[in-house]
Amino acid sequence: MGARAPEPYQWQPDQLKRAVIAAGVALWAWNVDSDAFTMDDVGFALWGVADHENVTFEKLSERIHPADRDRVRAAFTATRSILGPYETDFRVIISDEVRWIAARGQGEDVGIVGRTMYGIFLDVTGRKQAEEGHELLAGEMSHRVKNLLAIASALTAISSRSAKSCEDMARELTERLAALGRAHDLVRPLPNGQGQAALLGDLLSLLLAPYDETGAFKGRIRVAVERMGVGEDAATGLALIIHELATNSMKYGALSTPVGTLDVSSTTDEDAIVLTWTEHGGPLVEAPDGPGGFGSKLVRRSISGQLGGTIHYDWAEAGLIVTLRMSRARLAG
Repeated sequence: MGARAPEPYQWQPDQLKRAVIAAGVALWAWNVDSDAFTMDDVGFALWGVADHENVTFEKLSERIHPADRDRVRAAFTATRSILGPYETDFRVIISDEVRWIAARGQGEDVGIVGRTMYGIFLDVTGRKQAEEGHELLAGEMSHRVKNLLAIASALTAISSRSAKSCEDMARELTERLAALGRAHDLVRPLPNGQGQAALLGDLLSLLLAPYDETGAFKGRIRVAVERMGVGEDAATGLALIIHELATNSMKYGALSTPVGTLDVSSTTDEDAIVLTWTEHGGPLVEAPDGPGGFGSKLVRRSISGQLGGTIHYDWAEAGLIVTLRMSRARLAG
């Protein structure tokens, strides 16, 4: 004969109690006729109710978040018609704190004794907060991807209209997308609660660094601006503007000559920050005829739409001076 199966382990009441406490499980009992609701010490603490206070389910449900209250009431009322185990998650408001609770039990009067149903509560606040964090991150990533695709689509259209050949289009589009990529990489959380941003000086220096290596000496591009954060959306618009100005300077302005220089500085004017782009040592410049090309339209659209500001060109003989006036709130947002 084979070996006898081991006898089922007989759990002692004190062992079960210790296991329940260790698991953070709150026990509850609900009289379906009188609506009286009873919990253990863990349950009273979870709901923020004085120990062994006489409560009813209706009274207890007043602590449920208004957005969940009707759903939870309906769920508890329906438990007698539900076959098998059930679980429902909901929020409760304790003072100014929001907690997530999972209620679990058996439906269809399973295990009902003396008109009383039994179940447990679990504090699932940590899990719910983690889920909300994941959902927020997924939503943010989706938003960023959609924005980047929209920008790439617009840049492709602009480049296709302004380029004279496929090679020109590929080069211009690659350069514009690379400028966006450099700006995007720089946007990161700043220390001391300064937010999700890049420092303005770092952003400008990074965007202009490739052009500083094309002249007769390094250091011909100088950036001296105030220390402030630039938000992600603003960094994208500012990157496009700086790229267009630098590209035009490489073609026609100070950066087109080995000894030309560029200074970028800033001043404050009420709720605005004013960037001044000053070129020296380049060829004589003249104001262009007409409204300008698609690059100029892109710059004006970015400065007015994303940055809430204006742009002004001074075609001085000594070199181009561009004044960018931007909303400080838009730039930091």
